[in-house]
Amino acid sequence: MSILNAMYTGVSGLEAESSDLNIIGNNISNANTYGFKESRAAFDNVMGSIDPSATGDGVQIGSSQQVFTQGSLLNTGVSSDLAISGNGFFVVQGSVGGVAGNYYERDGQTSTNAQGQLVDSNGLALQGYAIGANGQMSSTLGAITLPTSALTPQPTTTVSMSANLQATSSTTSTTFDPTNPTATSNFNTSINVYDSRGVSHQASVYFTQTGANSWTYNALVPAQDTGGQAGGTPTTISSGTLTFNSNGSLNTVTPSSTSVTFTDASSQTINFSFGSQTSTGGTGLDGLTQFGTPSVISSQTQNGYASGAMSGVQVGQDGTVSGVYSNGQTIPVGQLAIATFPSTSGLTSAGNNLWAGTQKSGAAALGAAGVGGRGSISSGSLEQSNVDITAQFVDLIAQQRAFEADSKTVTTADQMMQSLMQMKQ
Repeated sequence: MSILNAMYTGVSGLEAESSDLNIIGNNISNANTYGFKESRAAFDNVMGSIDPSATGDGVQIGSSQQVFTQGSLLNTGVSSDLAISGNGFFVVQGSVGGVAGNYYERDGQTSTNAQGQLVDSNGLALQGYAIGANGQMSSTLGAITLPTSALTPQPTTTVSMSANLQATSSTTSTTFDPTNPTATSNFNTSINVYDSRGVSHQASVYFTQTGANSWTYNALVPAQDTGGQAGGTPTTISSGTLTFNSNGSLNTVTPSSTSVTFTDASSQTINFSFGSQTSTGGTGLDGLTQFGTPSVISSQTQNGYASGAMSGVQVGQDGTVSGVYSNGQTIPVGQLAIATFPSTSGLTSAGNNLWAGTQKSGAAALGAAGVGGRGSISSGSLEQSNVDITAQFVDLIAQQRAFEADSKTVTTADQMMQSLMQMKQ
């Protein structure tokens, strides 16, 4: 009977090595599959009984374990390609093999579909939390949708400037004259502002020194921009007085902004900000200053923009998804959810680079990238397979040798059985 058992023991080895060969072959075939995680066979010995003197009855594959080590990140330069550096999975929703639900993946090859939804290479919608027009983030998990329509223009309401006005400028003897602005000012700059239709208008800002540490400013737009005749007296959209301290810091700003109605547009008020004032507790050094160096603009910004079409997608390290528009605006629309599990080894493969949760894996914990042990997101990159080809080839050789050894067990037991049969003759 022991010879027959030896034959079955050898057969169990052949079956186990064949199963492991299939696992290794699957690893090798997916060496270039983005987000793929290699598997390894867990061999269990088989015992005929719990008798301490009993011999073993062979081997079996107890399970196939997935190894969730980090794969190398490949820089693709495609902004919609995403990779997780660290722990976690992208969450996608849709139907796989006729079963609808949430699935999880590390493959970040994404694009937008006809409805503007961010989807993976299988067309499943990536899940996250939408950001409304008011900047508030939804608490409900859903698809990340980018607007397919043009971005509505925003009229300018605020202009901010940082500049130095030369302290040694000559005090102008005449009052500022909008019909002859250059001759009645010491320094000027210009910036484009936008009306309610998104039409750009050039606003020229003139600074005039009226006395020691005292200046005025006047912001003008061409007359024809507000319904006047071309070449006529420019329209003043804002003016005011500025005073500085002896150390060159800004002391006070007294603005006199007026409502302006550009041609065929809605009325709007444009406020000019020149930094904090010492009179109200500020430093007076983060906007306009009055030092002895020549007058110069350091920076100037305004909050308006023209209409624009969607030109791309941008994803931050925290998973914030923003639409990039042709007018230079970047508008956040949502934040991707990253899932973690109590036991990643308990996930089951659903094919198509997807995993599904099970009782063994535990329930998914959703959160933002970079928070709670979740990895950060790298845009313009993809995670490569974690399969080590060299190690797999070594395993192939080892399994081949083990298979040959198990086959020797079977053939040797067979020869011994033949010898027993010949003894009867």
